[in-house]
Amino acid sequence: MKKFLVIGNPIEHSLSPKLQNYWIKNNDLNAIYGKLETLETDLPELCNNLKKGELDGLNVTIPFKKTIIPFLDILSGNSLRTQSVNTISVENGNLIGHNTDIDGFELSIRKLNFDITNKKILVLGAGGVVPSIIYALMKMKTSKIYITNRTKEKAENLKNLFKDLEVIDWGILPDFDVIINATSLGLNKSDKFEIDFNKAGQNKLFYDVIYDPFNTEFSETGSKPHNMLENGLNMFLFQAQKAFEIWHNINPEINDDVISFIKDKKNEIK
Repeated sequence: MKKFLVIGNPIEHSLSPKLQNYWIKNNDLNAIYGKLETLETDLPELCNNLKKGELDGLNVTIPFKKTIIPFLDILSGNSLRTQSVNTISVENGNLIGHNTDIDGFELSIRKLNFDITNKKILVLGAGGVVPSIIYALMKMKTSKIYITNRTKEKAENLKNLFKDLEVIDWGILPDFDVIINATSLGLNKSDKFEIDFNKAGQNKLFYDVIYDPFNTEFSETGSKPHNMLENGLNMFLFQAQKAFEIWHNINPEINDDVISFIKDKKNEIK
């Protein structure tokens, strides 16, 4: 039986095992997918287990998308460009790092039928998934990308990967068409953005990478009739679909049954 894991810290609320095992069952595969709360000191052993065939693949989430890289043999082009890995496969004894977050974000935008070409984007946050989002935005030919983070230095560091980014101070709202919350704000009811989103104007797309956020100033403004609000559920589904295809050479279906299944499981862990 093939064995797969998602690793991260924290990891208890991850829906990846539910989704991956759903697809494994539906495709009659002899495999199992679990989750493991991990410390950075565990990464060498996990990669060694992949080499030995005790594991067949990993998903990697916060905070290890960058720190896992030194233990890998090969990076895909997207992983190399973003210095971010969320999926690991094994081929001929080599550990290969992939970045399916890029596919996940891009496909989620395309599903909205929202033309992001030549749009001005404001990204909130500078954490693990942000390089993937920025790279996807560049692929979709946006005209301008602003980035802001509570720790400004982290946002500045991303200019090493993407020189055309414009870093702005936290709390400032420039003229934008799309605003993306890629911070952890919204995971807890008490979270405060300290940004007045009502000053953003109208006809904006508010995109929250969190796929099960509490109601926040961000989502409340985005849900107003003159704006558009999207959460990260479709991004989660599409990145997982691409990882499944990498491991099993099968493109699993994302349909209403899958979406209903995940929403039900999401409610179970609240």
